[in-house]
Amino acid sequence: MNVSTTVDLSAKVRQAKEQLDAHVREIVQWHFNPDTGCPFWLEYASKLDWDPRREIHRFEDLRKFTPFQDEWLRGGPVRRWVPRGLTGRPVYVFETGGTTGAPKSRVAIEDFRIDYEMFSETLPDEYFPRGANWLMLGPSGPRRLRLAVEHLCQHRGGICFCVDLDPRWVIKEIKAGHMNEMERYKAHVIEQAITILGAGHQIRCLFTTPKLLEPLAEELEQRGSSIRASGITGIFAGGTEFTPQYTRFAIEELLGPGVYLTPTYGNTLMGLACSKPVTAADGYKIAYYAPQPRAVIEVVSFEDCDRVVNYGEIGRVRLTTLTRETFIPGFLERDEGEREPACERYFWDGISAVRPFRQLAAATVVGVY
Repeated sequence: MNVSTTVDLSAKVRQAKEQLDAHVREIVQWHFNPDTGCPFWLEYASKLDWDPRREIHRFEDLRKFTPFQDEWLRGGPVRRWVPRGLTGRPVYVFETGGTTGAPKSRVAIEDFRIDYEMFSETLPDEYFPRGANWLMLGPSGPRRLRLAVEHLCQHRGGICFCVDLDPRWVIKEIKAGHMNEMERYKAHVIEQAITILGAGHQIRCLFTTPKLLEPLAEELEQRGSSIRASGITGIFAGGTEFTPQYTRFAIEELLGPGVYLTPTYGNTLMGLACSKPVTAADGYKIAYYAPQPRAVIEVVSFEDCDRVVNYGEIGRVRLTTLTRETFIPGFLERDEGEREPACERYFWDGISAVRPFRQLAAATVVGVY
């Protein structure tokens, strides 16, 4: 990178930071205004000895809030999270977690559509043609992905086909040691996908997870076909199972020429963090960048969640969500990774080598994600 490019990137980083600070002020004003805020944050503010609308001026000021607690999202009433300024709008509720106890819930109105429309702009039309039909080979039920991927497809002018998939059942089978039953269920899901792909629907694009991409490719091969031969040219995939080793294996051996794979990192609270283009020249390294300013990822010290680690160092993921529908400051995720610098496409920090947070990894069961 030459000097002029470095200077230009630095200017864009400063501009992105200014935009983030302005966005923070707007969102805090919205969520703590009695006319527009949600019951949860208005009640929270009534117990403070300071006024967020007066004292939050930039992103770093959000550290004045205590870390957001996981348990706040469990149980109801869920309407305590609906901002008064959005009263009367149709509300969705999406779940995350919940393999034991009450799942965490996030209300949504338009956020999932906005997030995936932004993501759509990163997809190359050569491999994800406008108007093409999609297959959603991922979790259904109360999870955001089902509607989000369908909207992405519709936004791009296509029709989305979906399978039935309950990831909680898979995790229960794994925890019970019923590995044969787990494999039978996974085979059932793959059978649904292959039936749809073979039904003449002209499907060109696919969402799936690393845990399902491999068995899909293997089953197609056993039937004398392949991902490319089935018509797929673009694959949007998500999950913490993406490693450089897996990505190389997927691109070079599972997919082959003519199929584009874009890894993503996201969840119900954050939205979708895109990866910069993954290349063999870069060792298939995957660096993700959150959809700032709507969501911000920080990589923080394991010992001090208010200290961002240096570039290249490993830390825990701290997420801040900043939309008119949802305000979540400083949520400590169940993931860790390496802090990455801004790049020519994304002018803010990113994260690579994402994996389960080490203190929780032993208790984390990876099913089909």
